[in-house]
Amino acid sequence: MNRLYIFFALCAFIVTILAASPPSFCKCTCFTNSTIIPLSSHSSGGFDQSTTPRSTATTCATCNKAFCLSQRLPICKDAEEKDVYTTCFQRDSRKDQIVVLTFISGTVGLLVWAAVRKFLEKRKGGEVRMEDTQRGYAPVGGR
Repeated sequence: MNRLYIFFALCAFIVTILAASPPSFCKCTCFTNSTIIPLSSHSSGGFDQSTTPRSTATTCATCNKAFCLSQRLPICKDAEEKDVYTTCFQRDSRKDQIVVLTFISGTVGLLVWAAVRKFLEKRKGGEVRMEDTQRGYAPVGGR
């Protein structure tokens, strides 16, 4: 039992470390075109590292018009500060992903358990009749 507590404590510690800082991004909009620049040092598989320059900034405080213009983005060519709009956002952290996957796994596990249990009850006790499942119900309306 003591090993089980240590295992859960270790898992909680790993989740805390992974969820410490979710990846941050800066969305730079010049005129009507926009691009997303990763701000944090997390690896981002969805972005092409050769075309999207990685910033050394780690907070949303640096995501401003001057930051977007300093990136020398092709969409911001000939743009002034009045033509640039910025938005800083964060993607889901590992902790959020773990919570969602745990919920989905738990739900699927309960559904599978209910199906297996019903199958084993049918196999063990013979076929379940309709009268057996509605034993606790009283008829309504005198039919």
